[in-house]
Amino acid sequence: MKALISSILLIFTIVAGNHVHAKTITGKIVDDTKVPIAGVEVRNTTKKINTLSDQSGIYNIEAGEGDELTFNCVGYVSQSIKVGKSHTIDVILFAQINQLDEVVVVGYGAAKREVLTGSAIIIRGQDAKDIPVTNYNNLLQGKVAGVNVSANRSGQQNILIRGVSPIREAQQSESYKGIEENKFINPLNQPLSTFAADVDAASYGNVRRFIKSGQLPPVDAVRIEEMINYFQYSLDAPENGDPVNIKTELAQAPWNTKHQLLRISLKAKNVPTEKLPTSNFVFLVDVSGSMMNANKLPLVKSSLKLLVDQLREVDKVAIVTYAGNANVALESTSGSQKMKIKDVVEGLQAGGSTAGGDGLKMAYKIARQNFIKNGNNRIVMATDGDFNVGASSDDDMEKLIGRERESGVHISILGYGMGNYKDSKLELLANKGHGNYAYIDNITEARKAIITEFGGTLFTVAKDVKIQVEFNPNTVQAYRLVGYENRLMAAEDFNNDNKLGGDMGVGHAVTAIYEMVPVGVKSEIIGLVDDLKYQKTERKAVTNNSSELATVKFRYKEPDGGKSRLKQQVVYSNTGYMAMSEDFQFAASVAELGMLLRNSDYKQNADFDSLINRAKLAKGKDDEGYRAEFIRMAEDAKALTKSIAIVNN
Repeated sequence: MKALISSILLIFTIVAGNHVHAKTITGKIVDDTKVPIAGVEVRNTTKKINTLSDQSGIYNIEAGEGDELTFNCVGYVSQSIKVGKSHTIDVILFAQINQLDEVVVVGYGAAKREVLTGSAIIIRGQDAKDIPVTNYNNLLQGKVAGVNVSANRSGQQNILIRGVSPIREAQQSESYKGIEENKFINPLNQPLSTFAADVDAASYGNVRRFIKSGQLPPVDAVRIEEMINYFQYSLDAPENGDPVNIKTELAQAPWNTKHQLLRISLKAKNVPTEKLPTSNFVFLVDVSGSMMNANKLPLVKSSLKLLVDQLREVDKVAIVTYAGNANVALESTSGSQKMKIKDVVEGLQAGGSTAGGDGLKMAYKIARQNFIKNGNNRIVMATDGDFNVGASSDDDMEKLIGRERESGVHISILGYGMGNYKDSKLELLANKGHGNYAYIDNITEARKAIITEFGGTLFTVAKDVKIQVEFNPNTVQAYRLVGYENRLMAAEDFNNDNKLGGDMGVGHAVTAIYEMVPVGVKSEIIGLVDDLKYQKTERKAVTNNSSELATVKFRYKEPDGGKSRLKQQVVYSNTGYMAMSEDFQFAASVAELGMLLRNSDYKQNADFDSLINRAKLAKGKDDEGYRAEFIRMAEDAKALTKSIAIVNN
């Protein structure tokens, strides 16, 4: 009996001891330049739990003395640290130099490409002139990794480059739909400008990912309207039961003060969480081999768990996965069973090929089987978009979504990863499937999309939203829509309810910016056409001689409606100085950065310093720090642009 009591006491002592020593470890993760690293996977290998660092590099995890913590992030050397007595463990991660086949640059002439599997930097001009061979490493510092300098038998100096340059091989298999930039248009020839209102913001997160990794984004990855719409702006909510309100504002263009900017903003109504319609969610998760990286499936799991925490008892969720084929991982389950749902999410493992088309078909089938009339029926798809089995082309996806979108099931796309990221496919799925699209590169971005903007991301209040602007040629000489190249529509499509527009969620806002050349202003940016030889070019009669600048119209449908409603507002021309509101000033700064990143033909006098200074003045109330992050990103983009210009001159 004594032995039994002693054993019980021993077990109790061990358990109690473990409990006493359990504590929360917190710390900050930075790189060797002291820049915080977001999205680092922090794993307690002893207790089999993990977390991710936030946008500031901060993490929190439960651990006891003696537990082992591992720190993993793509592109950095992993670290393992034993927990001691301290509650704080700060970590520095060092960039990982991936060995590539060698590239030899002979002297200062043309580069000789021998076996190139990555990217190369060519050093030209004054950067190398008259610099001793012993200083080449300093010349190339920050431009390439793994530099070695040697001389051949004839004394000719060779620069041997190993590793990766700032233009990394990661983007080589990524795909982006080409963008032909909007031009200036004469309203005498084309008075109407029509486009589908879009609230996607994926491009901003993706652009930020490139810049934070030390490289400029591909030009076609920069969609200016999505960068502008990433941010929240102060707009009045609609009244009188309308789901959407409109606001217009006019000011001088910062990059050309002779021009004007017209800001058009739509604001969707706010709905308290408890009054949101009952939801029927289907989580569609890509578990193929391409999702193995720490910034893919592990981040997907963390994101979906955040979403599970938002579910109410009346909501339900099913989970469909796809790799080589599609599979139902969880039948439709009440939101009250959060632990059951999270356990299934946590158990997801990556491996195999990618049958994205089959996954979509099964997800729509499950959503239809559990359809809630007058409810929120939605697929939440988490993927890198790299489909390679079955129906996988953009055309295949468009046909599939086209068949399914009339079912009343909407779709939200959460894009993850890098290297093989298929932005073009995910943008198409969202645009054609009554959906929206966000790029998630860290847990902070997941929290923004899923918690901070929960209603806007997942609950539609107006669908097929279209905007049409008629410009008055009596006051406007030429106009240009900044961005929205992928959402342009024919003028007659505005009144055609069979033509798709954009969707707006609870509390969401859509902002569009036009640049206009007033009548009487000489502007070299406007393309001129010679007079015709075989017919007379006649100026159309302008019957409206008022001070009206433009008339803005927008159409929308109720989420379950088939007939659109029309709203409109007249914009009057101003005289004298037109001061920008704080929000307009910030939005214009974002647009200006987008034009510089695209090296736009219409950037005119756009300038990094000017836009950064204006953004700082217009930062305003920035509780979440998103505007401050933009300013840092613009400063980094400026430095990268300058660095590349030095290399190429």
